[in-house]
Amino acid sequence: MTAAMTHPFYDLHRHGMIRVAAATPPASVGDCAANAEATIALARQAHERGVDLVVFPELNLTSYAIDDLHLQTAQQQATLAAIAAVAEASAALDPVLLVGAALLRNGRLYNCALVIKRGRILGVVPKTFLPNYREYYEKRWFASGAGLTGLEIALGGVEIPFGTDLIFAAADLPGFVFHAEICEDYWAPTPPSTAGALGGALICCNLSASNIVIGKARERMMLAAAQSARGICAYVYSAAGIGESTTDLAWDGQGFVHELGELLAESRRFCREPELVVADIDVERLAQERTRVGTFNDAAVAAGHPETRFRRIGFVHDVPARDIGFERSVRRFPFVPNDPVKRDADCYEAFNIQVEGLAKRVVAAGAKRLVIGVSGGLDSTHALIVAAKAMDRLERPRADILGFTMPGFATGEGTKGNAWALMRALGITGDEIDIRPAATRMLEEMDHPFGKGEPVYDVTFENVQAGLRTDYLFRLANQREGLVIGTGDLSELALGWCTYGVGDQMSHYAVNAGVPKTLIQFLIRWCIRTEQYDVATDAILAAILATEISPELVPPGEDGAIQSTQSRIGPYALNDFFAHYVIRHGLAPSKIAFLAWHAWRDAAAGRWPEDVPDADRIAYDLPTIRRWLERFLHRFFTTSQFKRSAIPNGPKVSAGGALSPRGDWRAPSDGNSATWLDELRRNVP
Repeated sequence: MTAAMTHPFYDLHRHGMIRVAAATPPASVGDCAANAEATIALARQAHERGVDLVVFPELNLTSYAIDDLHLQTAQQQATLAAIAAVAEASAALDPVLLVGAALLRNGRLYNCALVIKRGRILGVVPKTFLPNYREYYEKRWFASGAGLTGLEIALGGVEIPFGTDLIFAAADLPGFVFHAEICEDYWAPTPPSTAGALGGALICCNLSASNIVIGKARERMMLAAAQSARGICAYVYSAAGIGESTTDLAWDGQGFVHELGELLAESRRFCREPELVVADIDVERLAQERTRVGTFNDAAVAAGHPETRFRRIGFVHDVPARDIGFERSVRRFPFVPNDPVKRDADCYEAFNIQVEGLAKRVVAAGAKRLVIGVSGGLDSTHALIVAAKAMDRLERPRADILGFTMPGFATGEGTKGNAWALMRALGITGDEIDIRPAATRMLEEMDHPFGKGEPVYDVTFENVQAGLRTDYLFRLANQREGLVIGTGDLSELALGWCTYGVGDQMSHYAVNAGVPKTLIQFLIRWCIRTEQYDVATDAILAAILATEISPELVPPGEDGAIQSTQSRIGPYALNDFFAHYVIRHGLAPSKIAFLAWHAWRDAAAGRWPEDVPDADRIAYDLPTIRRWLERFLHRFFTTSQFKRSAIPNGPKVSAGGALSPRGDWRAPSDGNSATWLDELRRNVP
């Protein structure tokens, strides 16, 4: 590790991350000593990999499928010896261990989860719901822990907290708060982990035996995904694997980690080797999400405030700050799934949200026509094809769409040609208005240097053109009983990359306002792939996708290079990444930089959505990420909110958020970015 990599920035704990693992040791048929040895071996592996919390299967020390042997004194004594062995071995290990064992207390045998940290047993949680149907007979051997709170159990001469009212929390690592339940508990209509989450646990754990039958693996996944989504938590699940008795049942050793309904990691099933499924949980993200979702607190109130009934068992985690890598896949494009099936499903929904939103507005307004400026760029292209589909749905002629290309001082023949080709291919009513004479006259009357023939291309020069285009569109809409369709997207609103008022910030309906630039590219590709239009239209769409993103407001330089948006404001791929984590999750800039660095630092690592061209599969180093993030924060928090505070209606499209002041984002127009910039500069090397 280089000296630079010792900076606290590279430690995942610094960013509200906890490393968890679902462990699948080889099981035995009641050989507790062998079970302890297998548990210790995986605990040591977890220590080497920097894991903070390891979840083992149900009764992994005792064995699960041993039937009446649970009631034998020798078996019970062997279990205690196995617990002692694991506890002793854990003294030199960092991870918290969640192990399963059957324990006697007050004349009853309980199926338990034991929490062990550095030689100490922190607490014991008994199973609440005991299955006693079909192949299950747990009530024959075990007592339920239902209603057992505030109690203790003697283990090794020490009184240990015992009951279903335990939550465990690290005193020195915020967010490392977890709850344990056992197998059937989360099949119940009222899983104990629900109360655990409402009581403050951010990580819910399930020690499971769960024999395998056809379809059960999907059922387990469904339950964990749902529980992590409803409970706004992470869910770590570990089921018994190879080695348990197969007298009448079989075992697959399924382990996985979910967070907010999303699968982070899963094991190989039916594997004969011990396995450790590791994932880094974003507990800060979970805590932030709970503050945003008032229903979570309402549920806690309705449940009588579970936090008042739980005992919070504290411990000191005490792990050294260091770079231990990152066991978490971070999507480069948070608005676009990597999986092709999910990507296409998202594109289908996004496109139809836009189409139906616009169709409703056309009907409600009684508009006879739609008016749109067509530049040959991505945004106006997408808005136009949405408009065409909306008119198709309404069984209205596409000729009722009035498209205007309005060349200015820097309009290229390529983009203008694409605009005309697209309008013709779609069969809309196309026209052209050259804004240069009006713009020149305005600049002359303003006494602008360009009006005197000087090559001065300042923001006024740019905005005169942008404003004239919008002015024409609104007056044309007045004249022809139409609605002006906005073309600006979510990325431009985030950056303030639009001309306020009489400019591209304004329209009658902002159909793209909920769609980031990166998603628009995938939506257009989806339209081509799914044949939403004809072959001629598809060819033009493909050509537009290959065109450099440019506002075309400033003439090319002496080298012939055109004005490049991304060279001015940064790559849209990074800006959309930043926007997602600011808008949707409210994360600190240093953490956003940490996530972006892991997502983008190696072009050969991780998955790319299939549609990304090879030439765009590039990497960004940390200085580049830091530089563009600093610019994003300034633009987003200081210079752009007044534009967002006055945006027209437009449909929310992505769960990643929208920027309407009537929806996801409300902020002061006169705010500033000092707090965010200071956090970034202090904490990112």
